[in-house]
Amino acid sequence: MSNKLLVVIGGPTGSGKTDLAIRLALHYHTEVVSADSRQVYAELNIGVGRPDPAQLSAVRHHLIGHTSIFTPYTAGHYTRDALAVLEGLFDQHDIVILTGGTGLYVKAIMEGFDDIPDVPESINERWTTYWNDNGTEALARRLHELDPAYYEVVDQSNPMRMIRALSVCEHTGHPFSSFRKGEKSERPFHFLPLVLDLPRAVLYEKINHRVEDMIAKGWLEEAKTLYPHRDLKALQTVGYKELFDHLDGLLTLPETVAAIQQSTRRYAKRQLTWWRHQGTWHSFSPENVSAIIDAIDLKQGARS
Repeated sequence: MSNKLLVVIGGPTGSGKTDLAIRLALHYHTEVVSADSRQVYAELNIGVGRPDPAQLSAVRHHLIGHTSIFTPYTAGHYTRDALAVLEGLFDQHDIVILTGGTGLYVKAIMEGFDDIPDVPESINERWTTYWNDNGTEALARRLHELDPAYYEVVDQSNPMRMIRALSVCEHTGHPFSSFRKGEKSERPFHFLPLVLDLPRAVLYEKINHRVEDMIAKGWLEEAKTLYPHRDLKALQTVGYKELFDHLDGLLTLPETVAAIQQSTRRYAKRQLTWWRHQGTWHSFSPENVSAIIDAIDLKQGARS
């Protein structure tokens, strides 16, 4: 029986996943693998909550800033890269930490990932433009026309998921749902899935402060450097979109900060809903590190 354990730390944005992952990695003398679909990009830093230089020097992190916003990067690419990294890490460690708020990435590592065909970026860009011009509800209506089965299960507030599905429908001529087999993959390691849980009011307050702190650290200046590329799929994400609207003169800076805070709170709510539907995850307060360590030791002891 394998004694290799992947500790998976999930939870909404702003819940303290990075800090906890670093504390656990230091305790177990191991390393951290990111499961964040925006931290993979080298050009995105402040706005994606990337660990700061001190955190990165304290513990080695993987799959952060390793690709470019100009290079298409999918969950399939992530799964391939993450499994290769994990194979190397488990040669050196019995315990490895995986953390991030991108549920699709986490699920791909734990359960496998359907073999979805690659789609030319021009098709993704066309559907992204359609969304920008017509809105999320129009995008959902088109999905209902082309793939009613996937329409029934997709998060219809998540335009990126729908854009991906519509792009596959257009490129292949088949419904996106026809490629979703849902077959679980065997992994040569075990899992301990942990989700961070804190009162909704506390989480929202942390999110509000976090956005203000990111603005203070220069997020607007970062957005200015990315503005010429605002139509790229990688930049269709919370925060950058609002900052681009500010640079277009559509919002004042205080209005922009408030809009980002609201969008981030909504995103966190969707994340919480996703985690609640993932089966048996062990829920912990991010402050209760000793209980989390006990749970890891118990799980690992049972595998020894």
